[in-house]
Amino acid sequence: MRKVSPYLYLPLAFALVLTLGLFLGSHMMAPTDFKKTLFKTRDGSFEGMVDVLNLIHQDYVDTIHTDRIANNVIKGLLDELDPHSEFIPAEHFNRMNDPLRGRFDGIGIYFRMIRDTIVVIKPVADGPSEKVGLLPGDRIVEVDGVAVAGKGLHTDSIVGMLKGERQTTVEVGVQRQGVPGVLNYTITRDEIPLYSLDIAYMADDSTGYIKLNKFSATTASEVNDALRQLLRNNMTRLILDLRGNGGGYFSGAIEVAEQFLEKEALIVYTKGKNRPRKESRASGKGMFTRGALVVLIDEFSASASEIVAGAIQDNGRGTIIGRRSFGKGLVQEQIPMQNGAAIRLTVARYFTPAGRSIQRPYHYGNDQDYYLEIAERFRKGHDQKNSKPEESEVFLTAKGDTVYGGGGIYPDIYVPYHAELPNKLAKELVQTGMMFRFAFTYVDNNRQLASTFHDPQEFIRQYEIQEPLINSFKAFLRKNKIPFSTEDFDEAQYLIKTRLKAFIGRNLFDDEVFYPVFHKVDPEFTKAMEHLNS
Repeated sequence: MRKVSPYLYLPLAFALVLTLGLFLGSHMMAPTDFKKTLFKTRDGSFEGMVDVLNLIHQDYVDTIHTDRIANNVIKGLLDELDPHSEFIPAEHFNRMNDPLRGRFDGIGIYFRMIRDTIVVIKPVADGPSEKVGLLPGDRIVEVDGVAVAGKGLHTDSIVGMLKGERQTTVEVGVQRQGVPGVLNYTITRDEIPLYSLDIAYMADDSTGYIKLNKFSATTASEVNDALRQLLRNNMTRLILDLRGNGGGYFSGAIEVAEQFLEKEALIVYTKGKNRPRKESRASGKGMFTRGALVVLIDEFSASASEIVAGAIQDNGRGTIIGRRSFGKGLVQEQIPMQNGAAIRLTVARYFTPAGRSIQRPYHYGNDQDYYLEIAERFRKGHDQKNSKPEESEVFLTAKGDTVYGGGGIYPDIYVPYHAELPNKLAKELVQTGMMFRFAFTYVDNNRQLASTFHDPQEFIRQYEIQEPLINSFKAFLRKNKIPFSTEDFDEAQYLIKTRLKAFIGRNLFDDEVFYPVFHKVDPEFTKAMEHLNS
């Protein structure tokens, strides 16, 4: 075998070393320490990796793509760390960061993928698509002359074709019910806001409700505007819904939490091997620091959501209702690379005011078991109880209540999964999405229904699910081979009618109708109202 010269610094090895050097040297340690660590590893593994890369470049049978190999090497390194350190390729950078930035450049539509086709739910108000005349119910079947409907394309691929730099144009072909042929529109892309607040409304004369889907760069201002409006409507108590909220910007969590905490109250602190303890405390400028407060969480509430819930719980500021949260207590920093890619590296852990880390256990290099843990909770029935995690540390809140570290935020009041479902039929209808599918088809065939109501509030007050619609739904279930008895259907009928109304309302008026109607059969929301009333 030909011996590879140790002095042969070929482009691939040099690019990899340079990338790792810039990244690790700038963000983890002093250059001298970095050099000692990287080049003088105990087992010589790094020198061996450079030798292998040199050998491949010199003797491999075909020309290789150095960028792809370098990306795979970096990804492999990060995969051996914790589950939240990750490599973001340049081509995925915008898709992963736009939701956190709170904006993107595109055509501005709310849509659903129905049977492999983008269906417009509604255009963004005053956005590019509304300006050219796209309507709810339109099917986008062509993009720049390329057929995209019924072709098995992934949603991301189609959305990627519609996105683009502002002031650029895209040609879309649209099929509209009742109109023959394909309608063609030229849409000039523009900046489109991505809201992290789904809805804020008064649930009754004194109770406000805010639903957040993420923590982005705009979350704090959205929450501030919502609180001002609710307070003008005489809100004295609040339900903050963080269910399904997977987190986002650390700063967004701090800014939201301090709206509910007195001055100097500790919100969270972070520390890591190369990160000294850093505390975040409330500024004292919060708008709702005294009224009754409930925070709703579930198994998909993670990271920034857990910071807020933990701060509220540990300071004795409010009541946490729902199910145990995800359990992500690791802090990532995003470091851009020269080729447009980025690395998100875990640099610290965060701790709640009582001193607990809520990061659940993980094994280095084994992400699969980590992310399947939630499924295991349900499979083993762990969602039916609120027991403390095994071998967990015990902490005390400001009010002397016991809380636990090492497995997520445990609610003060536990609500089992799907507690509102009266029988197996209801469970099957929810899990198969039959009510959602029927409601979409019904609205799609009755678009004129929206014009019979002046506004969403009139729909909520006046629209009722009548017997003919229930009969059509039963026929829909039979067509889709969903068996049911008269007794089971009657037992679940209130839930069915309420959910059908909520989904029909969402397809006509979006979340402004959906949540106020759905909350009538929402067990966590119901429990929150019971708690506040008691």
